[in-house]
Amino acid sequence: MNGYYPMKLLFVFIGGLVLLFIVAPLAGLYLSTTPGEFFQTATDREVAGSIWLTLWTSMAATLLFGLAAIPLAWLLARRKFPFKRLISAVINVPVVIPHSAAGIAILGFVARDSAIGRLGEKLGLSFVGNPSGIILAMAFVSIPFLINAARDGFAAVPEKFEKAALNLGASPVRVFFTISLPLAWRSILTGLIMMWARGMSEFGAVVIVAYHPMTAPVLIWERFASFGLDWAIPVAAVFITVCLIVFMILRIVASGYDKTES
Repeated sequence: MNGYYPMKLLFVFIGGLVLLFIVAPLAGLYLSTTPGEFFQTATDREVAGSIWLTLWTSMAATLLFGLAAIPLAWLLARRKFPFKRLISAVINVPVVIPHSAAGIAILGFVARDSAIGRLGEKLGLSFVGNPSGIILAMAFVSIPFLINAARDGFAAVPEKFEKAALNLGASPVRVFFTISLPLAWRSILTGLIMMWARGMSEFGAVVIVAYHPMTAPVLIWERFASFGLDWAIPVAAVFITVCLIVFMILRIVASGYDKTES
């Protein structure tokens, strides 16, 4: 026990440095923004529009692609099939490749002269320079967070519960929706929140697929590149504030769900 205290003290010190590394830049950002600049920026129609665009496109990407990702996560957790490890590796590719390269790949996939682009044109839908393209870019870079979290959640569900229900005559679909999904829901909800947050913060892929209309990260870059740091800081402060508020609300909702389940 005598040797435990110095180690604990060392870990607290190192942990404090890590927290300082996270908090200090954010604190500096807010200290560099006066209340007048903050509220003036918050009421700027261009800023408000870009933030709203960012919020709803990231939420749309999470809901649309999340619904398709959950069954895939269940398959990865519960079934053995050829090339399973390869598929698991492919799922994580968007995390490791440069997001500018991801944007180029998506642009080539949905460009007007591509098969998908031509199909979209026939349906009256354009992906380049359009919110639909933003949704695709956000989903591409963020979907691994949901798949990995959901897969771990399904893997943690005791198989004996599912087998017992099947032996009692329940259909596989009923077992999935009444046992597997409810028991894995906490992990899935965490994955949904992380997917939404990651998509909302994306810049590299989005700016290539759709520079206009501008999401908040693109607008921050545009203000910085055109006018300098002083013009970018207030926009960044406002956007970070909105992100923190929405993120805290989602975490509170998730915590409330955990308490009702416990």
